[in-house]
Amino acid sequence: MVKLSLIALAVAPGLAIGIFIYWKDKWEKEPLHWLLYAFLLGVLSVIPTLLLSFLAQFLGSEPESDMLFISLISCVLGIGLVEEFCKFIFVRWLIFPKKIFNEPFDGITYCVMSAMGFATLENIMYVTEHGVATGIMRAFLSVPAHATWGILLGFALGIKKMNPSVPILIPTLFLASLLHGLFDFFLFHGWGILTLIGALGTFALSIYLSKKAIRLHQDASPFGIQRMDH
Repeated sequence: MVKLSLIALAVAPGLAIGIFIYWKDKWEKEPLHWLLYAFLLGVLSVIPTLLLSFLAQFLGSEPESDMLFISLISCVLGIGLVEEFCKFIFVRWLIFPKKIFNEPFDGITYCVMSAMGFATLENIMYVTEHGVATGIMRAFLSVPAHATWGILLGFALGIKKMNPSVPILIPTLFLASLLHGLFDFFLFHGWGILTLIGALGTFALSIYLSKKAIRLHQDASPFGIQRMDH
């Protein structure tokens, strides 16, 4: 029974964020089975993430190294880039080319669902091992942070769908990876208030950029423009 309670605690944040993004999709909501598909792709993205993480470690990645430069580079490339790339690439390959992806906000919707699939599985592993306190902390910090980076990547995909010639995917992937890496870097190093300020500051910046991305793509929807014209 305790185990089931912990799993429920681990699943709840991703579910809540998925519902929030579904609600934010104002003009043409995506079918639930496609949302579930994106979520499951996020779960599957854990597999290449683990493989690339092992490769990064083999190549010298040490996120918790006492040498701060090594730690920072490892966090950005060995964790941030690896995880964001794996969550993103499944949506880029398997959903982006489909007819169902037909407005800018769809990028945000599907990338967030993929991010929540990844984060929920990760959350289950952390919470069942470390308990309720970890679950509560991650519910308000780590899982929403994954959503913000998914929003940024989804914003870029939405732009790419409407304007294929715009070279936005790689720069945005590196931005999401940088924010992810900085967030982890500050959490890995126990500097007390400095860690708190650094991690929360990175999180706050991620939220700010995400809110802006959501608003821009809501306003850019061709379905919304058509309705306002009528």
